[in-house]
Amino acid sequence: MAKRSAKPSKSRAETRRLLAALETQHPGADTELRFTNPYELLAATILSAQCTDARVNEVTPRLFARYPDARALAAADLAELERLIQPTGFFRAKARSLVGMATEIVERHGGRVPGRLEDLVELPGVGRKTANVVLGHAFGVPGLPVDRHVLRVANRIGIAAGDDPVEVEAQLTAALPRERWTVSSDTLILHGRRVCKPRPLCDRCVVRRACDYFEEEWGAATPKASTKSPATAARRTPVRRTRRRVPRR
Repeated sequence: MAKRSAKPSKSRAETRRLLAALETQHPGADTELRFTNPYELLAATILSAQCTDARVNEVTPRLFARYPDARALAAADLAELERLIQPTGFFRAKARSLVGMATEIVERHGGRVPGRLEDLVELPGVGRKTANVVLGHAFGVPGLPVDRHVLRVANRIGIAAGDDPVEVEAQLTAALPRERWTVSSDTLILHGRRVCKPRPLCDRCVVRRACDYFEEEWGAATPKASTKSPATAARRTPVRRTRRRVPRR
């Protein structure tokens, strides 16, 4: 018998309402990667694996000055490219992904970044998350990238259930209007970075009263809820530890 997927505790209407509330806490939510065209965003997103956007933004000006388009990057010397991107970590694997991605774009797409999910995920180093980032921010095609922040926040609040990014993406996109997919992802990502961290700052969260995690930790039904501090509750949050590697994003 096939395993049944977990269901979110919140209804679709509640999910839309909670995302709207979070958007008031993070107005104008957008990707924090700096780019001027789809090629730059694609390369920057590949570099962002296991690295902060701020660090990527420090590296990309020199990278794009040296390799301004896919054709230039496809012809890059790996050793030189590795030196340029070394501050982002995992630079050898990322360099191979960048050159492979650029080569495929030149050979299969005439040097232009494709604007379809099906084509993007076929590129080296590009997974569904990266493809949705590029579609939503460079092409204006609705997509809902699911990263570790989206997984954590959505599960805690109860608007999604599960640790499979594809399943969580499907749950969220089913609950939200298509035109809200990109901004909803950006909002959840910023909330995860600024408020709903692995050790959450629940007192700063505008949706805490409707949050499953907050209710479990602080609700009236929770034993000794009145004696807990936010720091104590945060320390109880499990943090999954995995082997560090550069996944297809």
